[in-house]
Amino acid sequence: MSSAAATAAMPRLHGARIQRRFLDRLAEASGWNVVAVALGCAALLLIYGPLIWLGVMSFSAEPLSGKPYPLTFAHYGLLFANDKWHTPFLKSVLLGLAVALACMVVGTFLARALVRLRRPGGVLFLALLPLFVPGLTIGAALFVFLRTTLGLKLGMWSLFIGHMVWAFPFALLLILIVTIRFDVKLIQAAEDLGAKPLRCFLDIELPLLMPGISGAGIFSFLLSFNELLRSTFLRGNETTMPVYNWAMASAQQSQVPIVFSLSTLILAVTLPVMGALFFMLFARKGS
Repeated sequence: MSSAAATAAMPRLHGARIQRRFLDRLAEASGWNVVAVALGCAALLLIYGPLIWLGVMSFSAEPLSGKPYPLTFAHYGLLFANDKWHTPFLKSVLLGLAVALACMVVGTFLARALVRLRRPGGVLFLALLPLFVPGLTIGAALFVFLRTTLGLKLGMWSLFIGHMVWAFPFALLLILIVTIRFDVKLIQAAEDLGAKPLRCFLDIELPLLMPGISGAGIFSFLLSFNELLRSTFLRGNETTMPVYNWAMASAQQSQVPIVFSLSTLILAVTLPVMGALFFMLFARKGS
C-alpha cells in the first residue's frame, strides 16, 4: 500500500475505532442496561400477562364483566359435562402431528439439498413465499382450486395441505439454520473410512441436525393446532379445535365462559409439555 493510500485510510480507521469505543461504553452504561431490562420485562408482561389473566377469568362467575370475583368452578363443570369438544380436539392433535412429521421430513431433505446447490436463492424464495401471502388469500386460492376447479370433496386431507403450506416455510428456516452450520468434512471423513451414505446420515448428520428438526416439528405442530383462517376454507364438514372455539364464541347463545375454560385447560397442558421438550432438546445440551 502506498503512503498516500495509507494516509487516506487513516481517518476511516480512526472513525471506526471511535465508533466502536462509543458503542462499548454505551453497552457498559448502567442506565442503558436498566432500559433494556425494563423493555424486556414490558415485552414479557405483554406476552404472558393476557394468558395469566385468561386463566384467572376462567374461574370468574362473570368473566365478561372483567371482574375476577366471585370465583367459581361452574364453567369447568359445564366444560367437562360437554363432550362435543373432544372430537375437534383429537382431530387437531392428529392433524398437527401429521403436519409436524411431514414438515420435519420434507424440510430436512430440502435443507440438505439447498446447502449443496450453487445458487439456492430461487428455490429458497419459492419455498418461503407462502410466508408473505395472507392466510385468507391462500385459503381462498386452495378452496377455488381443490373444490371448484377439481371438484374434490374437502376434508382432513385438504386441511393437511393448507396447514402444510403454512407451517413448512417456518420449519425449513429452522432446519436450514443448523444445516448451514454443519461441517461437510465430517461426512467426507466418514466416506473415506468406508461408511455408506445412509450410515453417514444416520450416525453423523442426523444427530447434529436433530435440534433444528425437533424445533421445526414443535413449531409446525403449534401452527397447525392453532390455524383458523385456512381451516375455514378447507375444512369441508370437519371441525378442528380453533373452528370449534370460534363457532362457540360467535354463537347467539354465548359460550364465551366455556371457551375461556377450554383455552386455559389447553394452555395448562401444552405450555409445560413444550417447555419440557425445549429444555430436553436445547438447555440440557447447552449445559
